[in-house]
Amino acid sequence: MNDEFYIKQALNLARRGLGKTSPNPMVGALIVKQGKVIGQGYHRRYGGNHAEINAIQNAHGDISGASLYVTLEPCCHHGKKTPPCLDTLLRYDLRRVVIGTIDPNPRVNGRSIQALREKGIETEVGVLGEECRQLNEVYFKYIQTGTPFVTLKFAQTLDGRIASASGDSRWISSEPSLKFAHKLRSYNDAVLVGIGTVLQDDPQLTVRRVKGRNPVRVAIDSSLRIPLNSKVLKEQEAARTIIAATPDADKGKHTALLRQGIEVITTGKDGAGRVDIGDLLKKLGEMNISSVLIEGGAEVITSMIRNKLVDKYIVIIAPRIMGKGIDAIGDLGTPTAGSSLKLSFSRIFRSGEDLIIEARPES
Repeated sequence: MNDEFYIKQALNLARRGLGKTSPNPMVGALIVKQGKVIGQGYHRRYGGNHAEINAIQNAHGDISGASLYVTLEPCCHHGKKTPPCLDTLLRYDLRRVVIGTIDPNPRVNGRSIQALREKGIETEVGVLGEECRQLNEVYFKYIQTGTPFVTLKFAQTLDGRIASASGDSRWISSEPSLKFAHKLRSYNDAVLVGIGTVLQDDPQLTVRRVKGRNPVRVAIDSSLRIPLNSKVLKEQEAARTIIAATPDADKGKHTALLRQGIEVITTGKDGAGRVDIGDLLKKLGEMNISSVLIEGGAEVITSMIRNKLVDKYIVIIAPRIMGKGIDAIGDLGTPTAGSSLKLSFSRIFRSGEDLIIEARPES
């Protein structure tokens, strides 16, 4: 067995924390002694023990002389919920520590690695480093930029329509794809739509078809046109709602929303006098929201792409042809094919009768 073998196992453990650890990263850890795994753990939820501590607590027998395999550099600072893992590790006579990747948090960023080496513990860094960074791409972007990782998801027909000419979009995709979409909601800190979607579809934006936490619901509504009986304003005890508006928004509606317990945040304006989405993302980051799932409609989708704010695209393609209808993406101002946005496909798979494509901007 080599280092990659054990880090792969640690990665599989870390993935169990998907959708439960934000704004912390997902981390997995193994303790190996004389070729046998004697302890394993992962970061189960935000506020709970980190992976290394769980692995130590779950270990069978003495861990002196053992090797620790962990996907991310152990923390060396007091967090809001937990003490530093490094202090605990240094109390044990570990022979070796193998780390997938450095933690980019400025409060860590190699400090734990240096401390382990100064203690005389052999420390290896970078084993399956790219896989470990990819696992925590949300955390890495958020901790390095202060803005959320943005996933843009939409379902369309084969000819690129997200709704009929009348605005009807139910149901373009299959039941398995709808479950997949709800799973995506549960993995993200927030789900965001524009006021057009709220007025047309009156969505709840909660997690229903699968088990999982409800994301914060964010609606972009520059002038505050949202009806006060909208579904997205209900069930605040189960799913918090934030409305993003401009300084020019209706003051009476603003007051009425506040009376209903709805948060209204005011952003700067873009060139058209609407909510500046880049500014909105910064404000959401300041609210500890590290990931946002964009669910439309076409105006928001187009604005996100035009402003290069998307980190990952997920497009559900249904085997339907609609003809006249609403395009998924509007004018991006690309005069030639060569100037169009270039993407790199990262995953393509079937979901029921649909095809799902994951892609990322090529940079």
